[in-house]
Amino acid sequence: MDKIMTSTNLSDIYPDIFILEGLPGVEPSHVWISIILLIMYVLAMCGNPLMVLLIVSEPRLHNPMYYFLCSLFLTDIIMLNSIVPKMFCIFWLNQKEISFLSCYIQMFFVHCLSSLESGILMAMAFDRYMAICNPLHYISVLTNTLIMKIVLVLVIRSTVIVIPISWMSSRLPYCQSHIIPHSYCDHMAVAQLSCTDITIDNAYGLTVVLIVIVFDISCIAVSYYLILRAVFRLSTKNAKSKAFGTCSSHICTILMLYTLGLFSFVTYRIGNIAPYIHVIMSNIYLLIPPTLNPIIYGVRTQEIRTAAFHLFTPVAY
Repeated sequence: MDKIMTSTNLSDIYPDIFILEGLPGVEPSHVWISIILLIMYVLAMCGNPLMVLLIVSEPRLHNPMYYFLCSLFLTDIIMLNSIVPKMFCIFWLNQKEISFLSCYIQMFFVHCLSSLESGILMAMAFDRYMAICNPLHYISVLTNTLIMKIVLVLVIRSTVIVIPISWMSSRLPYCQSHIIPHSYCDHMAVAQLSCTDITIDNAYGLTVVLIVIVFDISCIAVSYYLILRAVFRLSTKNAKSKAFGTCSSHICTILMLYTLGLFSFVTYRIGNIAPYIHVIMSNIYLLIPPTLNPIIYGVRTQEIRTAAFHLFTPVAY
């Protein structure tokens, strides 16, 4: 009998499954929200693979800028498929259960890929600095080997700092509720279900966010300060316009990602905001950039437009 009680207690503390609520408090709107989600998912899953295909297949796009872009698009593809299929199960099929292990795997991918995307934007700022401030050494410095090393270091950084988040959360006792008021396994949404003190988990998660954001934004800011200083020294308006044009898409992506991330971060730390606002902001932060990145770069980058034209236009013989 004691063994049965012990087993029951353990299963209550370390449950086999969690329940994802989706958007708590606005369940009647799940169908309409899922339609918007479907449109975004289709756009993103058409745009991002297309961008990767163009970069891989077009020799003129085989340079450092587009290799970093390819990494960004691949990151967005993985991010989307880490969270969106489960959202469809919640909104369409009412299948809200997620296993204990799957929840923490999803948590790892969400936060790891978010950190990786920030790191890639930082690397792209360095790429733009080299292209504008040191154009004669651009290709010789940013070799394929160095690009691979940079991306590998960013992947390792993201993995190393995020693994403790998932690990510490998985060790928490969940003896109160197993219902997660979210549409995916976000770190704080899961940790707040624990029936023990989560100060250490909260502090570590906050530290990771601040380290990544402060370090990456600082590097980006320094890069663009040097870029602007070099651009304003150019003699002609045409040269200045061309230099700004090479950075405009990257600046749009940076502003979009960090602005949405800041709103998501702030709403989670404000106690008097409705729970569904937290969830909506988190979803917007993760879903809008993968949806709009291909559009931003496809519309604003001449080389990508030309590559797309060549890909879809039959060659006359």
